[in-house]
Amino acid sequence: MMRFSVWAASCAALMLSPALEAKPLYDATITRTTFGVPHIEARDWRSVGYGVAYAYAEDNLCLLAEEFMTVAGERSQYFGPDAKAVLGFQEVDNLSSDLFFRAVIDLPALRDGAARKARESRLLTEGYVAGYNRYLRDIGPDGVPAECRGKGWVRPITFDDMLRLTEKQMLLAGSLALAPALANAAPPGAPEAGTAAAKAAALPRPDEPGMGSNGWAFGSETTTDGRGLLIGNPHFPWKGPNRLWQMHIIGPDGYDAMGVGLPGFSIPAMGFNRDIAWTHTVTAARHYTLWQLTLDPADPTRYMLDGQSVAMEPRVITVPMPEGAAPVTRTLYRTRFGPVVAAPQNGLLWTAASAFTVGDANSGNQRGIETWLAIGKASSVREIKAAVSQTLGIPWVNTIAADRGGHALIADVTAVPNVSAAKIAACSTPLTRQLAQLAPLLDGARSECAWDVAAGTPEPGLMPASDQAATLRRDYLTNSNDSYWLANARIPHPPLSPILGRHAAELTVRTRSNFTETEALIAQGKVDHARAKALVFANKSYAADLTVKPMLALCARLPEPRRGCDALAGWDRRFEADSRGAALFRAFWARAAHIPGLWAVPFDPADPIATPREPDTAGAGDKLLFALDQAVAELDAANIPLDAEWGSIHNWPAGDERIPVHGGPGTAGVLNFQDSRPAPGGGLMPVHGSSYIQIVGFDAAGPIAEAILSYSQSTNPASPHYADQTRAYAAKAWHRLPFSKAEIAAAAISKPKRIAE
Repeated sequence: MMRFSVWAASCAALMLSPALEAKPLYDATITRTTFGVPHIEARDWRSVGYGVAYAYAEDNLCLLAEEFMTVAGERSQYFGPDAKAVLGFQEVDNLSSDLFFRAVIDLPALRDGAARKARESRLLTEGYVAGYNRYLRDIGPDGVPAECRGKGWVRPITFDDMLRLTEKQMLLAGSLALAPALANAAPPGAPEAGTAAAKAAALPRPDEPGMGSNGWAFGSETTTDGRGLLIGNPHFPWKGPNRLWQMHIIGPDGYDAMGVGLPGFSIPAMGFNRDIAWTHTVTAARHYTLWQLTLDPADPTRYMLDGQSVAMEPRVITVPMPEGAAPVTRTLYRTRFGPVVAAPQNGLLWTAASAFTVGDANSGNQRGIETWLAIGKASSVREIKAAVSQTLGIPWVNTIAADRGGHALIADVTAVPNVSAAKIAACSTPLTRQLAQLAPLLDGARSECAWDVAAGTPEPGLMPASDQAATLRRDYLTNSNDSYWLANARIPHPPLSPILGRHAAELTVRTRSNFTETEALIAQGKVDHARAKALVFANKSYAADLTVKPMLALCARLPEPRRGCDALAGWDRRFEADSRGAALFRAFWARAAHIPGLWAVPFDPADPIATPREPDTAGAGDKLLFALDQAVAELDAANIPLDAEWGSIHNWPAGDERIPVHGGPGTAGVLNFQDSRPAPGGGLMPVHGSSYIQIVGFDAAGPIAEAILSYSQSTNPASPHYADQTRAYAAKAWHRLPFSKAEIAAAAISKPKRIAE
């Protein structure tokens, strides 16, 4: 507390300076409109960051303060080493989290990189630091929300804190998921090698629900007005540090963009301006590679490279513990390829003979803000394509965009290691095929197996945009997290490096649902806002369309009726709040989808949308019925009626209120994806899924944007914007976003607030 008070007093003294009063270094105006969406107007980039940080802290101070503590590697000190942190989309013990951030984040390198960044990016970061600290000063210790009031980790921040947070966001869908494997890697014989965390470390499974999303860009050939139309439907967590937050920035040089960003973002990462709209979906590309090291028989901390023994670089990491407990010290190791990892669950063991190391293309990637700035300034999708191609700053997402000229773009162009199919084949090890679905594994005994260096890339070892997938069309382009190879049902992309995703491989059920519904939509007529809304919130289950009718036919042949069969017969095959039987199908499909030999018609790469299909009720009938019986037993054990309305058990707690939530599992082919978990007190609650949903078109005056943020702007239960948009989402009540100054003034819910210093 003393540190906070001294810092606040010193800043208060600076505020009294006549020079600063005459010409503030930071100066922003915040106007809040419906649902508390802030419109930040500032004359320079430093002031933009200042205003955004202040507004974000008003809504989510505790969340952001905890993030700064997390990336500083201080969770064990405040919460204990065994409690859990959310890293990316997995829970990790605090000690592993702290070790990861203290080992992986290289502050000297990040500071050097920041000094070389574009001036606009640096000014945004400087402003963000000042705006966050200004808000802390304004509210004082007693004004901190109850959830984190009096906590030692709620403190003023520095530029270094922002560097750490930005690095974490860049690694979010990459090596961050390997945190336990990196934090607990130890040579044979080391005491920490036998810990429970070390034994449990594993690489993330590609079929686990992680960050997802759907995105559509419709061009002039398919829209009613001949202009572009975009649907953005990113799937992000409802709780924790990866929630999206809405903002509108009216900045210098004509910058005027609205959308959403993650904690610490000073500008929209998804959104729109007067002429373009864009969204992102998590790409199927892998942004890191693994290398298998051949170790020196005399020392497991030395590896053989081109026949020479090379010492690993030891890094002694010390993690502070709660008061009274001694700090924990570990020695972690790095190689020329990156840090050593150990994932026993995947066979990545550190033995006397071999070890494994990881390299992430987004390590040190400070080009993201530069890229999003360029996108926000763009007036056409071609300019967006140029921005993502030149900077290679987009970390782990496809870019999908439409413009008022009627052009559609999808660019699966990211910071990805430059390894070709030929290199993967030439540098394979006996484990390469086994790990192919997780990440490319290369031979670390040969320096030639490092990433290839191509001319013209912003960092050595990145794959040039010319070797990645980018497509422009005037009909439509879409993605639901599958590979680059199919973005339009009519135009499969030629094969590229396997690191970018599988080619001509079976699509997920959600992707098949996307193409089926999109093609049907276009066949019925041109697309406008109303039809786009219906597409996003139809809540149909493609898996149900494939399986329920054959299941009912199977049920009809049974000698005695089954309760599960009756419940399926009464279900509308949707995940609407009032759908009865959806909970049963969710439990059934979680089992049935993995039955070997489920489909009578196998996958055909020449017909990827319609195959596989037709459940083999003859060969797999008993297994299907067993899966249904297990689902019935699961619901019975949870005291959930088989014909319960979906919204009565699937809802969001807001105090004493339970808000029914529509949407369902993406694995069941529901486009409005909601991944759910058991809720305290019974039932289910969404934990991950549809978040900021936007539909953007254009008229002569500017953008026409309708949107909703499913989990609302604020994580503070005392805020009026804690659940207001959640209620709107539950009612499928879209919000027309004000964009022009006149629209903002008309929709303002309070007087504009000017902050300056």
